[in-house]
This record gives sequence, C-alpha cells and structure tokens, in this order.
Amino acid sequence: MLAFAVEEPLADAVLEPRFSISPPVAAGLRVTARGLFFLAFVLTLVTGLLARQVQAENFATIFVWAVWLKGIALMAAITGSPWRVLSPWRALYDVLSRLERRPIAVLGDYPSWLGVGPALIGYLFWIGIIENLTVIPRSPNSTVLLLIGYTTVMLVGGLLFGPEWFRKADVLSVLYRLFGRVSPVYATRTETGGYRIEFRGPWQGCTRSVYGLAVAGFVIATVYTVSFDGFTSTPEYQTILLEVQRIFDVGPTVAVLLYLVGFLGFIAAFAVTIVLTGWLADEPSSDWRRTAFAFAPTVLPIAVAYEVAHNYPFVLANAGQLPATLWPFFGLGREPTFDLLWWLTVSQPVRDYTESTESPRSTRRPDDRLYRPLAVDHLPTRCDWITQSLRSSPR
Repeated sequence: MLAFAVEEPLADAVLEPRFSISPPVAAGLRVTARGLFFLAFVLTLVTGLLARQVQAENFATIFVWAVWLKGIALMAAITGSPWRVLSPWRALYDVLSRLERRPIAVLGDYPSWLGVGPALIGYLFWIGIIENLTVIPRSPNSTVLLLIGYTTVMLVGGLLFGPEWFRKADVLSVLYRLFGRVSPVYATRTETGGYRIEFRGPWQGCTRSVYGLAVAGFVIATVYTVSFDGFTSTPEYQTILLEVQRIFDVGPTVAVLLYLVGFLGFIAAFAVTIVLTGWLADEPSSDWRRTAFAFAPTVLPIAVAYEVAHNYPFVLANAGQLPATLWPFFGLGREPTFDLLWWLTVSQPVRDYTESTESPRSTRRPDDRLYRPLAVDHLPTRCDWITQSLRSSPR
C-alpha cells in the first residue's frame, strides 16, 4: 500500500528519506491493487443483488461498510491514502479517457469556487446519516443501490469536469486524504512513475493549514460525526430523541434533524474557538480565516483515534469472513473459516490457560470474555503457548 499512498508535497516538513520504489515495480503494484479492488467492486454489485439478502452472510454489506469504508480509513491513517489508485469510478474514467486519448471534461475545468463542498455534503448524507441513522447498511440490496447511485454521480461528474472532480467532490477521496495527514509514512510519486517513501513524525501532517472553509467544515464534520455516533448509544440521547418525537409528533426520522442541528452547533463552537484564539493571540479580526485554516487540521487526530480504537476489531473480524460469504454463492462446497481477528489477538482460551499457568490461584470474572488487543506483557510466553496449542490441535 505504501507504493500508491501519495499526498501533496510538504514544503516545511522534516522528512527522513528511507527508500524508493522503482517505476516498473510501482506500476505493477498500482495495476494489481486497482485490478483487485475493481474485482471486489464488481463482486459487491453481483452479490448484493443476487446473493442471499442477509447482512452477515452477504459479501456486499461486509465489504462495503467494514472492509472498504472503515478498512481503507485505517490504512490511510497508517500509510497515507491509497484512494487515488483504488477508486473504481476513477478507474472507469481512466478507461474512457484512454479510449478518447485525452482527459475528458465536457464542461471544462472543475469550478474552483465549489472547493470540496460537494464532498462535505456527501459526507453528511452518506456517513453521517445513511451509515449511522438508517437501516441501509443492513441490507445488501440497498447497499448496492446506494453504491450504483454514487458511482453514477462520480462518473458523470468526472466526465463533465475532469479528474479534479474525483479529487475534490468524492467523499472518500477527501476523507482518506485528510486521514492520511496523521500517517507517519509519506510517499511522493517521482517524474518517472516510481515512489519515494519517507517517514515523518506522527501527526506532523496535521500542522499544515487547510485551504478553504469547506475543507475546515469537512474536518469538523469528521470529528462531530464520530462524537455523535458515540452519543447515540447513551441514555441521554434516547431521552432527547423520544422527547423531540413527542413534542413535534414525528417518527424516528427526527434523528436526522438532531444530527444536522448538532453539526451546526459544532460549527458554532468552532467559530467561537477561532474568535477566542485570535483574541488571545492579539491578531486582527480580519485574520480569522487563517486561524480557522490552521486550527482545523489539529483536531483530525481526534477523529482518527476514534476510528482506530473503535473500528479495527470490526474491520479485522469482517475481513476474515469475506471468503465465507463467496463460497456458497459460487457453489464451491464447504465454506472456509478464517478468524483474522483471532490471529491478531490472543484468543480467550489461550489467555485463560496462560494466566492459570502463570498464576494458578488467580480468579477471573466468568463474564470476562471480550476480545482484547494482544498484550505486550508476557508476549514471548503467550506466543509460545499459541504455538504449542496449534501444534497439539487435531488436524
């Protein structure tokens, strides 16, 4: 993934050069990654429409909402955004452009005044409302219809305004690029088509100002949405939701109103913070834009930390289930099982056996059965017990 995680140049960053990837190898990695992801995209469309319409057993729902949406976000936070290469709608656009032997832009250049405004609106609608407040993620058919609609919008926009449309109007392009700012890996594409891979301090990319109020708004939306997502599981939210429904005599759709009102509240809080920051720094009030653009990216680590902490088990557990969703669909017999999360955590039985061996008199709560990350303490001992367990398990 390092081979195609490319960002904008950093003029003021302290980078440590490490290694380079030659143009032939980089080209091979790009073609392979794009081809595999496009194949997964096609499988999503086919299985979402034709396979069994069960969320946990359908490739479309598992791949789109867990592996694709959340998994690539985690990857972007570690290696930088790979979306320029993986984007299926950009792949379709590139094929059409090659047939025309030139970039296609029927209406000319992308309007600069739009900025990332379309992506911000798309984020609020797709991630904020559809993912968190509707049942669409539970339905394979609805997931595919959403994907087809979004693909159509992206492809038509690209044909009208050219490649810049995919960079500024695509929700995932903007989201993953912003998440890539926290990555310690920095890759730049050379003139010959290779890559130069360098390392930087964590969060260093968040010290660069963003440009445009829409980008600042997008950053605020990412932080607000993860906050709102956590808030919806609290009793306080349920109390507010039921009270608003009673007062206005409306149904569950009032949750959308609460989400949007809360977002406006976050914008207002951000604006107050900018004003106070400028006042404390004794800066002219006319410089509020510069202050906003500099302050916005500094809150990105909050959104990324939430995504990593809350979603990595979700991504790993679902990624391991993808093969099991395809076997029945293609009639390949007994489905394979592979618990990817288990391999990256210490399984509960092995932990129990290890802890009972290390401390026979220790006591544990009988309901303490949650997955926990691989502990660093006693790591050699635990790895040894895992090896012995695998060797002694029946074939």
